[in-house]
Amino acid sequence: MEQADGAAAGGKARDQAELEGKVAVVTGASSGIGRATALELARCGARVAICARRTDRLDALAAEIGGAGGLAHAGYLDVTQREQCASFMAGVVEKWGGIDILVNNAGLMPLSFFKNLKVDEWDRMVDVNIKGVLYCTAAVIGHMAEKGSGHIVNVSSVAGRIVFPSGSVYCATKHAVTALSEGLRQEFSARAGIRVTSIEPGAVDTELSSTITDESLSGFVDSIKKAGVLAAEDIARTVRFAVASPAHVNVNEILVRPVSQER
Repeated sequence: MEQADGAAAGGKARDQAELEGKVAVVTGASSGIGRATALELARCGARVAICARRTDRLDALAAEIGGAGGLAHAGYLDVTQREQCASFMAGVVEKWGGIDILVNNAGLMPLSFFKNLKVDEWDRMVDVNIKGVLYCTAAVIGHMAEKGSGHIVNVSSVAGRIVFPSGSVYCATKHAVTALSEGLRQEFSARAGIRVTSIEPGAVDTELSSTITDESLSGFVDSIKKAGVLAAEDIARTVRFAVASPAHVNVNEILVRPVSQER
């Protein structure tokens, strides 16, 4: 046990050395994986710019980070608005001199059976889950390419690998994120020193399921929760592992599922 504890402490110290003073932007930081990731990166010494639409939660998170000795900058951002994405990222560069890490975490998961034609929900998923990632990445990629370094972390999902009933549109958006991540890696990693990681969580205890309006899925959601889910902090530590890896290491994909999850 002492050896294991020592190894864990050593790993955390190495991560802190890699992340100390780095600037990280985390979208969708008002709850769930985004919130946990912001806290985790701040604990490792990164300056964290947190953004979402619920500014009251962002302010509370920024205060929590500051109270623990970290540095946080909070701001409103609707990732479906291209101009807002560009403005927020430019503001972070002006405030802290650059952006080293972008965590594209903002996302929605209003699962529904296709036959129910919840087109408005499809549109919103495409806007947030795909366009939001595109807009935020577009807002930082030129800056990172110019300085020859950076790290883009896209929070995809196991749904970016496996399709399931009621998840047709959601899975399509996450397959898109997974494909985009690989395309970015091929275009920018070797040529511009920008690392790219796709994080693919399985079932996680977050607010995502609260966006499901298809009443026929209530039993499905309950069964997943009863089977066992990950904590947001589990994914946050996974993000930390990827971004704190040595500069010559590009962690391309990480699939993380609870042991109870079969698919």
